[in-house]
Amino acid sequence: MSKIKIITDSSITIAPELLESLDISVVSLSFMIDGVVYQDEEVSGYDFMNMMAQAKTLPKTSQPPIGKFVEVYQANVDSGYEIISIHISHALSGTVEAARQASKLVDGNITVIDSGFTDQALAFQVISAAKLVQEGKDIADILDKLAAIKQRTRLFIGISNLDNLVKGGRISRLTGVVSSFLNVKIVMEFKDGKLIPISKGRGVKTFNKWFADWQNSVDFSQITHLGISHADGLALAENFRESLSDKVNFEIPVLTTGSTIATHTGAGAWSIMYD
Repeated sequence: MSKIKIITDSSITIAPELLESLDISVVSLSFMIDGVVYQDEEVSGYDFMNMMAQAKTLPKTSQPPIGKFVEVYQANVDSGYEIISIHISHALSGTVEAARQASKLVDGNITVIDSGFTDQALAFQVISAAKLVQEGKDIADILDKLAAIKQRTRLFIGISNLDNLVKGGRISRLTGVVSSFLNVKIVMEFKDGKLIPISKGRGVKTFNKWFADWQNSVDFSQITHLGISHADGLALAENFRESLSDKVNFEIPVLTTGSTIATHTGAGAWSIMYD
């Protein structure tokens, strides 16, 4: 029976103990704050939020270099592994393309997957793949499962402050100024590589109303994975978890997102993902 290694990138939001118990390897993105470059995996989401709050300019995130992927792939191939490498959506980062290019430079059986998502939505696929490896499933079976999870996954995100989206050029400065002045909150869905606004209003009641409506629209008996992430928005995230805890028969993780997402969302953001 062939050995299979699951590899992902540091845009994933996952409990560290799962990475270890499921033998998942992570290739790190990087970010730069005020001219200093840091490896994403070496800085916790909590510490990143503090660093960003004190920064003079908006952090810049960077995909891993192709050479880093080659190094990781070659080491695993030399150890007798076939590889499934699962990554952040191409719409958010060039990471998956760097992985594809690296896979062509290594003589081994390497399958690179665009998860279509990031954060815990990426983790849904990565964790499932790693568990299937432990069950002895082959690559074809694992890829079929990943495709099904990707098809089912939904990712919703709430933005409390539009400043970082303005600085990053994702919305106009006028829109950002007006929205901040009016305390506008926005809920969006990440779908097919695009952020699609679905609800907008003044104050946190916008988030609570969306959440109540969303709960009523979901068949929780069909949900396999459910996760809540936040960027310095723990209180609201915990409130969401408490409301959902009796709707599923597993513990819902509430985790701090990393630099890749928090750079764009800014403080106070949250996301709910499920499949």
